[in-house]
Amino acid sequence: MLLMKINKEEFLKPLQSVAGIVERRHTLPILSNVLIQIGNQNIAFVATDLEIQITAMLENKQDNNESAITVSAKKLQDIVRALPENSEISFSSKDSRLQLRAGKSQFNLQTLPAEDFPKLALSDELVSEISISQTMLKQLFNQVQYAMAQQDIRYYLNGLLLVLEPGFVKVVATDGHRLSLASMSKETINQSAEAILPRKTVTELIKLLGDTEEEVKINLGKNLVTFTFGNINLVSKVIEGKFPDYNKVIPSNYNNHVVLDRLTMLHAMQRASILSNEKFRGVRMVLTQNSMRVICNNTEQEEAEEELEIEYVDEPLDIGFNVTYLLDVLNNINTKEVDCSFGDANSSCLITVPGDDRFKYVVMPMRI
Repeated sequence: MLLMKINKEEFLKPLQSVAGIVERRHTLPILSNVLIQIGNQNIAFVATDLEIQITAMLENKQDNNESAITVSAKKLQDIVRALPENSEISFSSKDSRLQLRAGKSQFNLQTLPAEDFPKLALSDELVSEISISQTMLKQLFNQVQYAMAQQDIRYYLNGLLLVLEPGFVKVVATDGHRLSLASMSKETINQSAEAILPRKTVTELIKLLGDTEEEVKINLGKNLVTFTFGNINLVSKVIEGKFPDYNKVIPSNYNNHVVLDRLTMLHAMQRASILSNEKFRGVRMVLTQNSMRVICNNTEQEEAEEELEIEYVDEPLDIGFNVTYLLDVLNNINTKEVDCSFGDANSSCLITVPGDDRFKYVVMPMRI
């Protein structure tokens, strides 16, 4: 039975939008598949890992019978991607097989019944909803995502906290060693709500969101968060648990300040880190009057030192950090300057943007 004829590029775009969450090896074989539902007006592509579900819609310009199949997302994507540009592909189904034809190429793929495809139960109690531009949401996520924990036993750290407060949207991430917070004003929010988004949801959204002023509609529920934008609908379970009180972590009374050119600092750290200890990745920042030295050494007694001329008149300070944590923040914000505030050699460092209180990054010190 002929299912449809379609242009390669037109078919590939929604398929790629959903295929990113598909796990290659799964205890449930059908979760490696994409569900393709052909309706009178739209073709829906659906993928899920039982925690996240993504649906991408494509306008159906043909007069097809309604049908649905599931087929390996990875194989289908690889085949379609490898076909010549602007290929016309015809899809037919026969005896639990999906047949693709394009020019003189032909492929037969195994299918599994569409009715066996597991979908997330979408009934959920709505707590709050907002709309925000895609580019702003992507920017917020990018400013904090690197601070999320990876496979931490404290599962609530393996994600990002999305906070809605009257007048504000905030995102917060921490792995227990550093914390990143970014916020933006949003006048239309009049009630508070929050949810911890899984790491995979955040990384997938960063990939899918465009650099456009078109809006994302966010529905925050008790157990699910839904993001709707363009032709995409992403539904994610939230991580249960109590996120740390981030306000307690952010210092407010530091007396030692230095404003640094972000790129100069980044390049000095990158060069010095070449000789840092591979396991501990320590870097010393030695601040004296109008000078900052960045020092790294390793177990082979090798040492790198960079000296920067700065405007600094506060207490001399010798303090150690994990250089990776400093490189992360310098790489992921795109301001010209950063403001570093210090307490003493045993206190955390607060990194902010001069004249802008919407971004805060706290990194704990380490003994070197």
